[in-house]
Amino acid sequence: MKDKSFYKGSFGLERETLRVDRDGKLAQTPHPFGDSEEITRDFCENQIELVTPVCTGIDALMSELRRLDGKIKAELDKNGERIWLYSNPPHIENENDIPVANFIGEHSGKRRYRDQLERRYGKRLMLFSGIHFNFSFDDEYLRSICDDEDFESFKNRFYLRLYKQLSVHSWLVLLLTAVSPIYDKSLDEDGAFGAVKSRYASMRSSERGYWNEFVPELKFGDLSEFVDSIQYYVDKGALFSASELYLPVRLKPKGVNKLESFKNGVSHIELRMFDIDPFTELGVDEKDLEFAHLLIMYLSTKEDFDLTAELQQKAVTAHKNAALYDLDGIVVDGVPILERAEQIINDMLAFFSDDNDACGILIYEKNKLDDRLCKRLTAEEVYG
Repeated sequence: MKDKSFYKGSFGLERETLRVDRDGKLAQTPHPFGDSEEITRDFCENQIELVTPVCTGIDALMSELRRLDGKIKAELDKNGERIWLYSNPPHIENENDIPVANFIGEHSGKRRYRDQLERRYGKRLMLFSGIHFNFSFDDEYLRSICDDEDFESFKNRFYLRLYKQLSVHSWLVLLLTAVSPIYDKSLDEDGAFGAVKSRYASMRSSERGYWNEFVPELKFGDLSEFVDSIQYYVDKGALFSASELYLPVRLKPKGVNKLESFKNGVSHIELRMFDIDPFTELGVDEKDLEFAHLLIMYLSTKEDFDLTAELQQKAVTAHKNAALYDLDGIVVDGVPILERAEQIINDMLAFFSDDNDACGILIYEKNKLDDRLCKRLTAEEVYG
Protein backbone atom coordinates (compact mmCIF):
# COMPACT_ATOMS: atom_id res chain seq x y z
CA MET A 1 0.00 0.00 0.00
CA LYS A 2 1.41 3.39 -0.99
CA ASP A 3 2.22 5.85 1.75
CA LYS A 4 -0.62 8.28 2.47
CA SER A 5 1.76 11.22 2.14
CA PHE A 6 2.15 10.36 -1.58
CA TYR A 7 -1.47 11.39 -2.13
CA LYS A 8 -1.24 14.62 -0.19
CA GLY A 9 -0.63 17.97 -1.82
CA SER A 10 -1.90 21.44 -2.60
CA PHE A 11 -4.54 21.86 -5.29
CA GLY A 12 -5.71 24.96 -7.13
CA LEU A 13 -7.82 25.74 -10.17
CA GLU A 14 -8.37 28.67 -12.52
CA ARG A 15 -11.46 28.77 -14.73
CA GLU A 16 -11.92 31.22 -17.58
CA THR A 17 -15.37 31.99 -18.99
CA LEU A 18 -16.91 34.81 -21.01
CA ARG A 19 -19.75 37.03 -19.82
CA VAL A 20 -22.68 37.22 -22.24
CA ASP A 21 -25.95 39.16 -22.27
CA ARG A 22 -29.51 37.84 -22.66
CA ASP A 23 -28.97 37.41 -26.41
CA GLY A 24 -25.80 35.39 -25.97
CA LYS A 25 -23.58 38.23 -27.17
CA LEU A 26 -20.43 39.29 -25.37
CA ALA A 27 -21.36 41.58 -22.47
CA GLN A 28 -20.14 45.14 -22.89
CA THR A 29 -20.42 46.13 -19.23
CA PRO A 30 -17.37 46.68 -17.01
CA HIS A 31 -16.02 43.79 -14.96
CA PRO A 32 -18.40 43.80 -11.95
CA PHE A 33 -16.05 42.38 -9.31
CA GLY A 34 -13.53 45.16 -8.77
CA ASP A 35 -10.01 44.08 -7.87
CA SER A 36 -11.01 40.74 -6.35
CA GLU A 37 -8.16 38.25 -6.54
CA GLU A 38 -10.61 35.35 -6.63
CA ILE A 39 -12.78 36.77 -9.42
CA THR A 40 -10.59 38.58 -11.90
CA ARG A 41 -10.21 39.01 -15.67
CA ASP A 42 -8.01 37.32 -18.19
CA PHE A 43 -7.39 38.97 -21.58
CA CYS A 44 -10.58 40.97 -22.00
CA GLU A 45 -12.98 42.90 -19.81
CA ASN A 46 -15.78 40.39 -20.43
CA GLN A 47 -13.71 37.29 -19.60
CA ILE A 48 -14.04 36.21 -15.98
CA GLU A 49 -11.32 34.13 -14.37
CA LEU A 50 -12.10 32.34 -11.13
CA VAL A 51 -9.08 31.56 -8.95
CA THR A 52 -9.73 29.13 -6.13
CA PRO A 53 -7.82 29.25 -2.86
CA VAL A 54 -5.18 26.57 -2.34
CA CYS A 55 -6.95 23.39 -1.22
CA THR A 56 -5.87 20.10 0.32
CA GLY A 57 -7.92 17.92 -2.00
CA ILE A 58 -10.07 17.88 -5.13
CA ASP A 59 -13.31 17.64 -3.13
CA ALA A 60 -12.42 20.88 -1.37
CA LEU A 61 -11.31 22.38 -4.68
CA MET A 62 -14.69 21.68 -6.27
CA SER A 63 -16.46 23.15 -3.25
CA GLU A 64 -14.49 26.38 -3.65
CA LEU A 65 -15.22 26.46 -7.37
CA ARG A 66 -18.92 25.99 -6.64
CA ARG A 67 -18.83 28.84 -4.12
CA LEU A 68 -17.19 31.22 -6.60
CA ASP A 69 -19.42 30.08 -9.45
CA GLY A 70 -22.51 30.79 -7.36
CA LYS A 71 -21.18 34.20 -6.40
CA ILE A 72 -20.62 35.34 -9.99
CA LYS A 73 -23.92 33.93 -11.22
CA ALA A 74 -25.83 35.80 -8.52
CA GLU A 75 -24.13 39.07 -9.44
CA LEU A 76 -24.43 38.62 -13.21
CA ASP A 77 -28.10 37.76 -12.90
CA LYS A 78 -28.74 41.27 -11.58
CA ASN A 79 -27.64 42.65 -14.97
CA GLY A 80 -29.32 39.98 -17.07
CA GLU A 81 -25.96 38.39 -17.82
CA ARG A 82 -24.61 34.85 -17.55
CA ILE A 83 -21.45 32.93 -18.20
CA TRP A 84 -20.73 31.24 -21.51
CA LEU A 85 -19.82 27.71 -20.48
CA TYR A 86 -17.88 26.76 -23.61
CA SER A 87 -14.23 27.04 -24.56
CA ASN A 88 -15.07 28.46 -28.00
CA PRO A 89 -16.56 31.97 -27.96
CA PRO A 90 -20.10 32.94 -29.01
CA HIS A 91 -20.96 35.01 -32.08
CA ILE A 92 -18.77 38.11 -32.50
CA GLU A 93 -19.81 41.08 -34.63
CA ASN A 94 -16.20 42.27 -34.86
CA GLU A 95 -13.19 42.84 -32.62
CA ASN A 96 -14.89 45.88 -31.06
CA ASP A 97 -16.92 43.30 -29.10
CA ILE A 98 -13.70 42.34 -27.32
CA PRO A 99 -12.62 45.15 -24.98
CA VAL A 100 -9.13 44.58 -23.57
CA ALA A 101 -9.24 44.18 -19.78
CA ASN A 102 -9.12 47.68 -18.31
CA PHE A 103 -6.47 47.28 -15.63
CA ILE A 104 -5.42 50.66 -14.20
CA GLY A 105 -3.26 52.10 -11.46
CA GLU A 106 -0.72 49.70 -9.98
CA HIS A 107 -2.04 46.99 -12.32
CA SER A 108 -1.68 49.07 -15.51
CA GLY A 109 1.23 46.88 -16.59
CA LYS A 110 -1.27 44.07 -17.13
CA ARG A 111 -3.10 46.31 -19.61
CA ARG A 112 0.09 47.10 -21.53
CA TYR A 113 0.92 43.40 -21.73
CA ARG A 114 -2.54 42.63 -23.16
CA ASP A 115 -2.14 45.40 -25.71
CA GLN A 116 1.07 43.68 -26.82
CA LEU A 117 -0.74 40.37 -27.12
CA GLU A 118 -3.46 42.00 -29.21
CA ARG A 119 -0.90 43.32 -31.69
CA ARG A 120 0.85 39.97 -32.00
CA TYR A 121 -2.10 37.55 -32.03
CA GLY A 122 -5.27 39.54 -32.55
CA LYS A 123 -8.17 39.65 -30.11
CA ARG A 124 -10.12 36.64 -31.34
CA LEU A 125 -7.51 34.09 -30.25
CA MET A 126 -7.61 35.47 -26.72
CA LEU A 127 -11.30 34.56 -26.34
CA PHE A 128 -10.63 30.83 -26.09
CA SER A 129 -11.32 29.86 -22.48
CA GLY A 130 -10.25 26.88 -20.42
CA ILE A 131 -9.26 25.35 -17.10
CA HIS A 132 -5.82 25.43 -15.47
CA PHE A 133 -5.12 22.79 -12.81
CA ASN A 134 -2.37 23.48 -10.28
CA PHE A 135 -0.72 20.94 -8.01
CA SER A 136 2.24 20.51 -5.68
CA PHE A 137 3.26 17.51 -3.63
CA ASP A 138 3.28 17.77 0.14
CA ASP A 139 6.74 18.47 1.55
CA GLU A 140 6.29 15.54 3.93
CA TYR A 141 6.31 13.19 0.95
CA LEU A 142 9.14 14.96 -0.85
CA ARG A 143 11.32 14.85 2.27
CA SER A 144 10.63 11.14 2.59
CA ILE A 145 12.17 10.47 -0.85
CA CYS A 146 14.96 13.04 -0.56
CA ASP A 147 18.38 11.55 0.09
CA ASP A 148 21.13 13.51 1.78
CA GLU A 149 21.20 16.45 -0.65
CA ASP A 150 19.89 19.92 0.11
CA PHE A 151 16.08 19.67 0.21
CA GLU A 152 15.37 22.75 -1.91
CA SER A 153 17.81 21.58 -4.59
CA PHE A 154 16.18 18.16 -4.60
CA LYS A 155 12.72 19.71 -4.83
CA ASN A 156 13.64 21.87 -7.83
CA ARG A 157 15.21 18.90 -9.57
CA PHE A 158 12.13 16.77 -8.79
CA TYR A 159 9.77 19.29 -10.41
CA LEU A 160 12.01 19.72 -13.46
CA ARG A 161 11.89 15.96 -14.01
CA LEU A 162 8.12 15.97 -13.52
CA TYR A 163 7.77 18.88 -15.94
CA LYS A 164 9.57 16.91 -18.62
CA GLN A 165 7.42 13.83 -18.09
CA LEU A 166 4.18 15.84 -18.18
CA SER A 167 5.33 17.71 -21.28
CA VAL A 168 5.64 14.52 -23.30
CA HIS A 169 2.36 13.15 -21.88
CA SER A 170 0.24 16.33 -22.06
CA TRP A 171 -1.52 14.94 -25.14
CA LEU A 172 -3.12 12.22 -22.99
CA VAL A 173 -4.97 14.66 -20.72
CA LEU A 174 -6.12 16.62 -23.78
CA LEU A 175 -7.30 13.48 -25.56
CA LEU A 176 -9.51 12.59 -22.61
CA THR A 177 -10.94 16.07 -21.95
CA ALA A 178 -11.25 17.75 -25.39
CA VAL A 179 -14.88 18.77 -25.80
CA SER A 180 -15.06 21.81 -28.10
CA PRO A 181 -15.57 20.80 -31.75
CA ILE A 182 -18.27 23.38 -32.59
CA TYR A 183 -17.59 27.07 -33.18
CA ASP A 184 -19.31 30.14 -34.62
CA LYS A 185 -18.30 31.26 -38.12
CA SER A 186 -17.66 34.76 -36.81
CA LEU A 187 -14.47 33.40 -35.24
CA ASP A 188 -13.13 33.27 -38.81
CA GLU A 189 -14.35 36.60 -40.18
CA ASP A 190 -16.58 39.58 -39.50
CA GLY A 191 -20.16 39.26 -40.69
CA ALA A 192 -20.19 35.46 -40.75
CA PHE A 193 -22.98 33.56 -38.98
CA GLY A 194 -23.77 29.97 -38.06
CA ALA A 195 -22.27 27.00 -36.30
CA VAL A 196 -19.37 25.06 -37.78
CA LYS A 197 -18.15 21.59 -36.86
CA SER A 198 -14.39 21.99 -36.97
CA ARG A 199 -11.74 19.34 -37.59
CA TYR A 200 -10.72 19.70 -33.96
CA ALA A 201 -12.13 18.24 -30.76
CA SER A 202 -10.42 21.15 -28.99
CA MET A 203 -9.72 24.31 -30.97
CA ARG A 204 -7.84 26.08 -28.16
CA SER A 205 -5.27 23.26 -27.98
CA SER A 206 -5.11 22.75 -31.74
CA GLU A 207 -2.85 24.43 -34.27
CA ARG A 208 -5.45 27.24 -34.30
CA GLY A 209 -5.18 27.83 -30.59
CA TYR A 210 -2.72 29.09 -28.00
CA TRP A 211 0.78 28.57 -29.37
CA ASN A 212 3.80 30.74 -29.89
CA GLU A 213 5.02 31.39 -33.42
CA PHE A 214 7.94 29.05 -32.67
CA VAL A 215 8.63 26.02 -30.48
CA PRO A 216 10.98 27.17 -27.73
CA GLU A 217 14.03 25.05 -26.97
CA LEU A 218 14.18 24.89 -23.20
CA LYS A 219 17.13 23.64 -21.14
CA PHE A 220 16.87 21.36 -18.11
CA GLY A 221 20.35 21.02 -16.61
CA ASP A 222 19.08 22.69 -13.44
CA LEU A 223 16.47 25.27 -12.47
CA SER A 224 18.78 28.20 -13.24
CA GLU A 225 19.44 26.90 -16.76
CA PHE A 226 15.71 26.32 -17.28
CA VAL A 227 14.91 29.91 -16.26
CA ASP A 228 17.73 31.30 -18.41
CA SER A 229 16.44 29.40 -21.44
CA ILE A 230 13.08 31.16 -21.08
CA GLN A 231 14.71 34.53 -20.40
CA TYR A 232 16.65 34.12 -23.65
CA TYR A 233 13.41 34.39 -25.66
CA VAL A 234 12.25 37.38 -23.62
CA ASP A 235 15.58 39.16 -24.16
CA LYS A 236 15.46 38.63 -27.93
CA GLY A 237 11.86 39.88 -28.11
CA ALA A 238 10.31 36.55 -29.13
CA LEU A 239 8.28 36.66 -25.90
CA PHE A 240 6.95 39.76 -24.17
CA SER A 241 7.31 37.92 -20.86
CA ALA A 242 7.44 34.38 -19.51
CA SER A 243 3.63 34.47 -19.30
CA GLU A 244 3.54 34.37 -23.09
CA LEU A 245 5.17 30.94 -23.17
CA TYR A 246 2.13 29.05 -24.48
CA LEU A 247 2.96 25.47 -23.60
CA PRO A 248 0.47 23.01 -22.04
CA VAL A 249 2.54 22.62 -18.87
CA ARG A 250 4.17 25.29 -16.70
CA LEU A 251 6.35 25.40 -13.64
CA LYS A 252 5.40 28.14 -11.20
CA PRO A 253 7.81 29.81 -8.75
CA LYS A 254 7.33 30.64 -5.11
CA GLY A 255 5.93 34.13 -4.65
CA VAL A 256 5.05 36.47 -7.52
CA ASN A 257 4.76 34.71 -10.86
CA LYS A 258 7.90 36.14 -12.47
CA LEU A 259 11.07 34.46 -13.65
CA GLU A 260 13.17 36.16 -10.99
CA SER A 261 10.98 34.53 -8.33
CA PHE A 262 12.45 31.13 -9.24
CA LYS A 263 15.45 32.13 -7.12
CA ASN A 264 13.19 31.08 -4.24
CA GLY A 265 12.50 27.72 -5.89
CA VAL A 266 9.60 25.95 -7.58
CA SER A 267 6.17 26.24 -5.99
CA HIS A 268 3.97 23.97 -8.12
CA ILE A 269 3.19 22.66 -11.57
CA GLU A 270 0.30 23.77 -13.79
CA LEU A 271 -1.64 21.83 -16.43
CA ARG A 272 -3.28 24.19 -18.92
CA MET A 273 -4.99 21.92 -21.45
CA PHE A 274 -8.50 21.40 -20.02
CA ASP A 275 -11.45 22.56 -22.12
CA ILE A 276 -14.51 24.03 -20.46
CA ASP A 277 -16.86 21.06 -20.22
CA PRO A 278 -20.41 22.25 -21.07
CA PHE A 279 -21.87 18.95 -19.87
CA THR A 280 -20.97 19.71 -16.27
CA GLU A 281 -22.44 22.24 -13.87
CA LEU A 282 -19.12 23.96 -13.13
CA GLY A 283 -17.32 23.50 -16.44
CA VAL A 284 -15.02 20.70 -15.30
CA ASP A 285 -15.49 17.02 -14.51
CA GLU A 286 -14.17 16.21 -11.05
CA LYS A 287 -13.09 12.76 -12.30
CA ASP A 288 -10.87 14.40 -14.94
CA LEU A 289 -9.09 16.36 -12.22
CA GLU A 290 -8.68 13.17 -10.22
CA PHE A 291 -7.14 11.54 -13.28
CA ALA A 292 -4.74 14.44 -13.74
CA HIS A 293 -3.65 14.04 -10.11
CA LEU A 294 -3.09 10.31 -10.62
CA LEU A 295 -1.10 10.95 -13.79
CA ILE A 296 1.10 13.47 -11.99
CA MET A 297 1.71 10.95 -9.20
CA TYR A 298 2.47 8.14 -11.63
CA LEU A 299 4.84 10.19 -13.79
CA SER A 300 6.63 11.58 -10.74
CA THR A 301 8.06 8.10 -10.14
CA LYS A 302 9.50 7.74 -13.65
CA GLU A 303 13.21 8.05 -14.32
CA ASP A 304 14.74 11.24 -15.61
CA PHE A 305 15.55 11.60 -19.30
CA ASP A 306 16.99 14.13 -21.72
CA LEU A 307 14.15 16.23 -23.14
CA THR A 308 16.01 17.28 -26.27
CA ALA A 309 14.88 19.98 -28.69
CA GLU A 310 13.66 17.21 -31.01
CA LEU A 311 11.58 15.63 -28.24
CA GLN A 312 10.16 19.02 -27.29
CA GLN A 313 9.05 19.49 -30.89
CA LYS A 314 7.51 16.00 -30.93
CA ALA A 315 5.68 16.73 -27.68
CA VAL A 316 4.08 19.85 -29.17
CA THR A 317 3.15 17.95 -32.34
CA ALA A 318 1.60 15.13 -30.30
CA HIS A 319 -0.42 17.64 -28.28
CA LYS A 320 -1.73 19.41 -31.39
CA ASN A 321 -2.57 16.05 -32.98
CA ALA A 322 -4.51 14.96 -29.88
CA ALA A 323 -6.72 18.02 -30.42
CA LEU A 324 -7.97 16.60 -33.74
CA TYR A 325 -11.49 15.20 -33.97
CA ASP A 326 -10.53 12.43 -36.41
CA LEU A 327 -7.57 10.52 -35.01
CA ASP A 328 -7.13 8.06 -37.86
CA GLY A 329 -3.44 7.81 -38.73
CA ILE A 330 -2.31 9.73 -35.63
CA VAL A 331 0.48 7.96 -33.74
CA VAL A 332 2.39 8.65 -30.53
CA ASP A 333 5.64 6.81 -29.84
CA GLY A 334 5.06 4.85 -33.05
CA VAL A 335 1.69 3.51 -31.81
CA PRO A 336 -1.84 4.64 -32.86
CA ILE A 337 -2.75 7.34 -30.36
CA LEU A 338 -5.80 5.65 -28.84
CA GLU A 339 -3.86 2.42 -28.36
CA ARG A 340 -0.95 4.31 -26.79
CA ALA A 341 -3.36 6.05 -24.42
CA GLU A 342 -4.80 2.67 -23.43
CA GLN A 343 -1.31 1.30 -22.80
CA ILE A 344 -0.52 4.16 -20.42
CA ILE A 345 -3.78 3.81 -18.53
CA ASN A 346 -3.22 0.05 -18.23
CA ASP A 347 0.22 0.78 -16.77
CA MET A 348 -1.40 3.21 -14.34
CA LEU A 349 -3.97 0.57 -13.36
CA ALA A 350 -1.11 -1.76 -12.47
CA PHE A 351 0.67 1.03 -10.57
CA PHE A 352 -2.46 1.87 -8.52
CA SER A 353 -3.74 -1.72 -8.30
CA ASP A 354 -4.03 -1.51 -4.50
CA ASP A 355 -6.23 1.61 -4.65
CA ASN A 356 -9.84 0.90 -5.60
CA ASP A 357 -10.78 4.58 -5.88
CA ALA A 358 -7.89 5.31 -8.22
CA CYS A 359 -8.71 2.28 -10.35
CA GLY A 360 -12.30 3.48 -10.61
CA ILE A 361 -11.12 6.82 -12.00
CA LEU A 362 -8.77 5.12 -14.44
CA ILE A 363 -11.49 2.78 -15.69
CA TYR A 364 -13.77 5.80 -16.17
CA GLU A 365 -11.14 7.43 -18.40
CA LYS A 366 -10.35 4.17 -20.19
CA ASN A 367 -14.01 3.82 -21.10
CA LYS A 368 -13.74 7.09 -23.02
CA LEU A 369 -11.04 5.49 -25.15
CA ASP A 370 -13.14 2.37 -25.63
CA ASP A 371 -16.01 4.52 -26.89
CA ARG A 372 -13.77 6.19 -29.48
CA LEU A 373 -12.17 2.90 -30.51
CA CYS A 374 -15.57 1.27 -31.00
CA LYS A 375 -16.71 4.10 -33.25
CA ARG A 376 -13.82 3.28 -35.57
CA LEU A 377 -14.89 -0.36 -35.95
CA THR A 378 -17.25 -1.37 -38.73
CA ALA A 379 -20.56 -3.02 -37.96
CA GLU A 380 -19.13 -6.29 -39.26
CA GLU A 381 -16.20 -6.08 -36.83
CA VAL A 382 -18.50 -5.28 -33.94
CA TYR A 383 -21.24 -7.86 -34.57
CA GLY A 384 -19.26 -10.56 -36.43
